[in-house]
Amino acid sequence: MKGSRIAVTGAAAASAVLVLSAPAFAHVTVQPEGQAAKGGYAVVDFKVPNERDDASTTKLEVSFPTDHPLASVMPEPVDGWKVQVTKSKLAKPLTLHGRQINEAVTKVTWTATGKGIEPGYFQKFPLSVGQLPEDTDQLVFKALQTYSNNEVVRWIEPQKEGQEEPENPAPVLELASASSSGHHGSTAEDASDTTSTAKDTAAGTSSGGTDTTARVLGVVGIAVGAAGVAYGVLAGRRRTTGA
Repeated sequence: MKGSRIAVTGAAAASAVLVLSAPAFAHVTVQPEGQAAKGGYAVVDFKVPNERDDASTTKLEVSFPTDHPLASVMPEPVDGWKVQVTKSKLAKPLTLHGRQINEAVTKVTWTATGKGIEPGYFQKFPLSVGQLPEDTDQLVFKALQTYSNNEVVRWIEPQKEGQEEPENPAPVLELASASSSGHHGSTAEDASDTTSTAKDTAAGTSSGGTDTTARVLGVVGIAVGAAGVAYGVLAGRRRTTGA
């Protein structure tokens, strides 16, 4: 009976891991391809998962930070999507490569021309961005995800230090320090080398899910192993007592 109780407890713990792990991988996020170094250029991917079982994601709007404007933003073509880059005048002009810049990108919008991101899939939207600021450690974006049923999920909540992650966190791009050699990460030209990553197929989904599955199975394995050890100890005690 005790052994059965331990096994049930282990199974319950494993289920809790599965339930608690799922939301952590369902946010709209932004990650660099390689490194996003201060003062340089980088290719970044906005990763958009479909969180619904009965609707497709048909639109993504990403608003850029106005406190650290980016003068250069170039999207990579993504099959099945049209993209619009919106620029606005700057209250304080930027100086880039010895040239004064009076406007910067404030929003990039991707709109599906086909089915969009269907249930069970995710999509990456690559951008070449720069020049990255040197006076901050991160850039916070705000994203709106629209579904085919007209539902809009607003990924706009900033993460506050010392507090739990908000329900709809805004995508955050962490910036690395520039290397002493002067290399600032990916350049704008690198965007042309990432066409194969613009469209994620079922194989891409499988690859992305492998890491998650491995982590979950690892935790489950630890729980089951602990349960086995406990059961063995109890069984040994019963045999010793019987002797």
